[in-house]
Amino acid sequence: MSGTSKTATGKSPAAAEDQDLGAAGSQLTTAPKEEAPNLPSLGVIGWFRWFWRQLTSMRVALLLLLLLSLGAIPGSLIPQEGVDAVKVEEFRENNDFLGPLYDKLGLFHVYSSVWFSAIYILLFVSLIGCIVPRTWQFVGQLRGRPPGAPRRLTRLPAYTTWRTGAEPEEVREAALELLKKRRFRSHVVGDAVAAEKGYLREAGNLVFHIALIVMLIAFAWGQLFKYEGNKLILEGDGFSNTLTQYDDFKSGNLFDPDHDLVPFSFSLKDFHGTYEATGPNRGTPRVYEAEVTYTEGAYGEQQSKVIEVNKPLEIDGSKVYLTAHGYAPILTIKDAEGNVVMDKEATALLPLDSNVTSSGAVMVRDGYRNAEGEKEQLGFNAFFLPTYGGEGSAMYSTFPALLDPTLALSAYHGDLGVDAGIPKSIYQLDKTKLKEFKDSDGELFKKLLKPGETMTLPNGAGTVTFNGVQEWANFQVTRQPASGWALAGSVAAILGLAGSLFIQRRRVWVRAVKGDDGVTVVEMAGLGRSESAKVPEELGDLAGSLYERAPDTPDSPDTHVVSAEGSDK
Repeated sequence: MSGTSKTATGKSPAAAEDQDLGAAGSQLTTAPKEEAPNLPSLGVIGWFRWFWRQLTSMRVALLLLLLLSLGAIPGSLIPQEGVDAVKVEEFRENNDFLGPLYDKLGLFHVYSSVWFSAIYILLFVSLIGCIVPRTWQFVGQLRGRPPGAPRRLTRLPAYTTWRTGAEPEEVREAALELLKKRRFRSHVVGDAVAAEKGYLREAGNLVFHIALIVMLIAFAWGQLFKYEGNKLILEGDGFSNTLTQYDDFKSGNLFDPDHDLVPFSFSLKDFHGTYEATGPNRGTPRVYEAEVTYTEGAYGEQQSKVIEVNKPLEIDGSKVYLTAHGYAPILTIKDAEGNVVMDKEATALLPLDSNVTSSGAVMVRDGYRNAEGEKEQLGFNAFFLPTYGGEGSAMYSTFPALLDPTLALSAYHGDLGVDAGIPKSIYQLDKTKLKEFKDSDGELFKKLLKPGETMTLPNGAGTVTFNGVQEWANFQVTRQPASGWALAGSVAAILGLAGSLFIQRRRVWVRAVKGDDGVTVVEMAGLGRSESAKVPEELGDLAGSLYERAPDTPDSPDTHVVSAEGSDK
């Protein structure tokens, strides 16, 4: 017969104490318990339960979040069709091997690819699967009460004891009052007071995960219904928010231009820019703003607004940003008979550097006849310098303002290739069917012009007069639905994460019983989710306050606190 004694339940005292201690520390977290399913007996259902447990586990949710972050990297490094289709085509032409490979992997449209969407949806399902059981468990814990004290409080990480002349009931009442005053949820269980604090830790954990779901929904909603377009507008010209008015336009997969475009219009009244004239920041903009007049809806009242960088015009959820500025030379062009084929028309040129050195193309599509009376088209490569450095200097502007405007033109004639129905850039000449005008040396005819000067084309083919310069501004119109929800979710996630990291869930027990000599023995112990100096410190503070109400007897030993390692403090 074994010499090991057993309790009435048939368990050894050590096992009973371990079970008792485990009950005291139970439900300090709302993490779902993992149980191994009986796969052979459950078959398909067992496999499904196993897959669901894995998918809704926290480690899988973190893994999916990591995969989502890694999957977004190609979207930042590789040109995307929804952002810049021209760069995507250039990449395909310059990379015979990587281009087709990226196409097969969907790396030119990462955020709408099947594999990225699969990760996104699985993460969404995983987070919901994690949150629902945690929420029910947390609600159950809030409605419940802290468990009773273990039999041996000395086994807990923080422990203190003393003897007092006060009655056990008086000690328990004082302890209950003290713990409630310190915002502990507490009640009397048998001969001890059980108390718990730090529920906001689990609340913060739930808020963090719910906020992640809100951010995922907001991000998906914004990507599906967003739109973004650019429009270059000359001073004095206007824009209406319709699809055909944009220079380029991108939108989400569920965007409907007939219903989702906000009705408004605006006109660029004046662009005003000033720049640092001296010092190391010479050329840096000091004032960079566009004065516009706008109307909301078809019959809205006209209003004025000054749009600055990072200070957009906001109309019913759409934002109009000022993104760029440049110059448009004003030209008058006549044919060989002296007929005006372009009458003081401004042609916008694109800036190449911070000093607004600009280039582009001037095209005469209709109305021009050469010296033989034949219909042709004219094309000019244009290079504009707001501030010319002088004869012999490089063809780059030395300052972004119009201090010495100079226009360089090189002339072509023939077929511009714009009538074939194939989209072409208005800022570049297609020279496939164009011929160069030649100078007296047989070279390409070109000339520098100042405002008011005229260039005469060879062989009496016509004239080009540089009348002056008009300014333009580029505006980006964007709408990102649910951006406010995304911001609120990110703030809530940060606050929830801070709560789950810095708030500690802990329990305290105070036991008061009569000793063998009739003197009341007071025991206090604390337990937290993890080893922390906060539990012993807090227990010591509580013990000091309770000690003032129930002091020890003259012959009792000194009060002491025992750490997790069992050393006296």
